[in-house]
Amino acid sequence: MRAIRRLTVRPVLPEQLTALGELAANLRWSWHPETQDVVRAVDPERWEAVGHDPVRLLGAVGADRLGELATDKRFLRLLDLAAADLDDYLTGDRWFQRRAASGTHAPAAIAYFSPEFGITSVLPQYSGGLGILAGDHLKTASDLGVPLVGVGLLYRHGYFRQSLSREGWQQETYPVLDPDGLPLSLLRESDGSATRVTIPVAGGATLEARVWVAQVGRVPLLLLDSDVEENDGRLREVTDRLYGGTAEHRLLQELLLGIGGVKALRAHSRITGGAAPEVFHTNEGHAGFLGIERLRELTVDEAGPRLDVDTALEVCRAGTVFTTHTPVPAGIDRFPRELVEQYFAGNSPTPGVPADRVLALGAEDFAGGDPSVFNMAVMGFRLAQRANGVSRLHGEVSRGMFNGLWRDFDRTDVPIGSITNGVHAPTWVAREVFELAASAGADTASEHPAVFDVVDKIPGGDLWKVKRELRARLVADARARLRASWRERGAAPAELGWIDGALDPDVLTIGFARRVPSYKRLTLMLRDPERLKRLLLDPDRPVQLVIAGKSHPADDGGKRLIQEIVAFADDPEVRHRIAFLPNYDIAMAQPLYPGCDVWLNNPLRPYEACGTSGMKAALNGGLNLSILDGWWDEWHDGGNGWAIPSADGITDPDHRDDIEATALYDLLENEVAPRFYDVDPAGVPTRWLEMVRHTLKSLGPKVLSSRMVIDYVEQLYTPASAAARSIGSDHEAAADLAAWKRRVRGGWQGVRVEHVESHGVPSSPEVGSELLVRAFVCLGDLAAEDVAVELVHGTTAHDDDLVDTVVETMAPVESWTDGRHRYEGAVTLSRTGPFGYTVRIVPRHPRLASPAELGLVALP
Repeated sequence: MRAIRRLTVRPVLPEQLTALGELAANLRWSWHPETQDVVRAVDPERWEAVGHDPVRLLGAVGADRLGELATDKRFLRLLDLAAADLDDYLTGDRWFQRRAASGTHAPAAIAYFSPEFGITSVLPQYSGGLGILAGDHLKTASDLGVPLVGVGLLYRHGYFRQSLSREGWQQETYPVLDPDGLPLSLLRESDGSATRVTIPVAGGATLEARVWVAQVGRVPLLLLDSDVEENDGRLREVTDRLYGGTAEHRLLQELLLGIGGVKALRAHSRITGGAAPEVFHTNEGHAGFLGIERLRELTVDEAGPRLDVDTALEVCRAGTVFTTHTPVPAGIDRFPRELVEQYFAGNSPTPGVPADRVLALGAEDFAGGDPSVFNMAVMGFRLAQRANGVSRLHGEVSRGMFNGLWRDFDRTDVPIGSITNGVHAPTWVAREVFELAASAGADTASEHPAVFDVVDKIPGGDLWKVKRELRARLVADARARLRASWRERGAAPAELGWIDGALDPDVLTIGFARRVPSYKRLTLMLRDPERLKRLLLDPDRPVQLVIAGKSHPADDGGKRLIQEIVAFADDPEVRHRIAFLPNYDIAMAQPLYPGCDVWLNNPLRPYEACGTSGMKAALNGGLNLSILDGWWDEWHDGGNGWAIPSADGITDPDHRDDIEATALYDLLENEVAPRFYDVDPAGVPTRWLEMVRHTLKSLGPKVLSSRMVIDYVEQLYTPASAAARSIGSDHEAAADLAAWKRRVRGGWQGVRVEHVESHGVPSSPEVGSELLVRAFVCLGDLAAEDVAVELVHGTTAHDDDLVDTVVETMAPVESWTDGRHRYEGAVTLSRTGPFGYTVRIVPRHPRLASPAELGLVALP
């Protein structure tokens, strides 16, 4: 018989153990080993059995054991120390508070919206890199004291659990998650009732959701849950699973995330007394409707209209940051225009914001766009005054992808910057690595780059001993997972004796683990199976591979790639040297990164936006072997790993794969394996460790998420907060800006560069010569203060395109009737080679974040 209802009964702890419940309730334990030690001491065997989940552990421990602990003086001392440490962590001043105390402008609060959050494996609300990045962002904000509030959805089935059939085909199951058994608490009103957010939806219905709170250190994470009795079956299932369902189902999820998320934030601030967010950060386009809800707040209240939509849009944009995470158009949510219109007309979730204005925000009304779709990323850019990609190369790719939104500007002028992702070291770096650094005198809590120099003080033998221990731990974990997977595939115990010898803690170990879309090329390593076999089975310099990854349930192509790699790994000839481990998640990743010597990444360039898994390996003393894509393109220096050459420009995908696979095999055979096995008389690979030391010193300070979050605070959050505070407190200023934009757009057809002339440069220009430029322009009905006339100069490439440009503002010199003016500027020729220049006119206003913001430019 099956239960008709499932629930989790939480324990009542003795008064002396109250702090134990507080430690379990705050997810800081997931990156704080000392807290884990205290919880483990409650019952070490059960700790392992429940997958290191404090909430499940406390629910499984009997009253007798809790009574023993309540009188155990040694345990109580440890508990008191852990509780005091948590209190100090939650209340003490950290980087952000010290920064604010120095007089630097500081945002009061920042709201961070994401469709998924990877905090810990016991809270499975993530599918891949986007969620892991979001989790690391929250943890790091907590460590730095940044006043962040996370907003997401609580999926009852999470993403999915992956297993394999006997034939190696991916199978998905969706375990039911009981919120009462998770480290969550309900947001409640003063009378004890659960807080509700409501959203009108098409058909006259109302979507209701309650709000769960996960405490991520100092950062509250609000998770909306539609599984409430007030909803009918269709609406109750809105938060059933991550990235599943029809287009309408996904649209409902994103309406709840964006619109419901803002309402949840307002309720949380009202109930807790927390500061209202000044900055709203949209982590990818899924949460873009948050901007529409903010427009509703500004245009309608109980007393009637407040601001017109144009003015409200300026207030909203000033405080909004949008981060795009994909260089792949297929990764962007695009809904049928008619479906979005259906939801925003009639019973609209945002009355006061006309449906046609909503549709215009997501319209692909640019060359090559599809007028029949509503693009969530396009809406994200239009609702945010500041936007970024997640690596330098991804920023360049994004400026090309979305150039149509600023069609009259060169790609380099498109207002999409970049902040390269980072990773949260306390989550991903093995405890033994921290302890080794501390033994050499390092302050492992320090954010200073010099902390990584300690690696030079660690004897090579000690460093190699720790890496061998971490490799052995990975081998043990992989064998256990292999055995469980084969049992699930139907194998009998008698068939699995070979697993006891699978993998080897003394063999060069290469890791490859990520989602399995086609562009990440899981099977590139199989282009020449016989050559791969020779590498795996080399008698003197063998290689072993540990592979993991999930394919989206609807992606049969990705599933076939998994089946192909599994079939190769099942071969008795090589199965002791290659393993595919199903159900890749945080729990698997934490021993995987430290245990690998090399991290392999071979995407189709330039489709890897960032790719943070290699960062995690690097912080654990692993070396990267990667295509120059994402972060590796930016920070590879020739000595901290190996770059797989890319066959850019080859249009035949099979031929390109063959070329790049051959390059991969050559590197493994001729450089990677020989260096790993080149050992001194003590068995220590000194030349390999030279690369490890250089990796830690050259990459360590860069790949930390503390660097990333500080970049967000200083480059995006602080200016967005200042703009929001300025324009939000002065709606007249917002109205003036909206009116100015209307006037400039309306008058731009009269703006032109009529004539440009130059003088001062001899017939044979030399370095040091001064070029004087005059521009005769017509501004039509616009005033000189409405525009900037700019001299743009740089190197000329093919077709006279300007590259490496520098922009100089030209000065008005003379004005005539009919809006005509003369501007002048000068530039000193400071370098040899081809040189070119042009003149352009762009809108100018002190409240613009970029001269390209309006998408208007006039050229000769």
